[in-house]
Amino acid sequence: MTRTVADVSAAADEFLTERHLGTLTTLRADGTPHAVAVGFTWDAEAGVARVITSDGNQKVRNVERGGYAAVTNIDGPRWITLEGPATIRRETEEVRSAERRYAQRYREPRPNPRRVVIEITIARVMGASRLFAADRT
Repeated sequence: MTRTVADVSAAADEFLTERHLGTLTTLRADGTPHAVAVGFTWDAEAGVARVITSDGNQKVRNVERGGYAAVTNIDGPRWITLEGPATIRRETEEVRSAERRYAQRYREPRPNPRRVVIEITIARVMGASRLFAADRT
């Protein structure tokens, strides 16, 4: 069964706002996974996850080439992976908005004039069954 954003429970939404680092996985040019530790934010209303990063780094190049990514939040038995098409946002207001969201979940990000946003529109969700509305009894 494929799960979508509609299946995410309030418990999952809460988990995705707690301060935990996650992983971002993209694909290298040779098709192998590139997984790195990141801070990311979850916008439940829009069904979007965002990662702030520096323009030109490997994860940005991978997204620009492949356009698909996954972020995973994990804390012991609680885990959730959000995946979908990814794009790079360079617009000033999009970057500022992502920085504000990041500051709410983690801390104020250091200044970075090369900052961009990896924006993932969530198409599929996987995780611990207790984080999904349909699995709760």
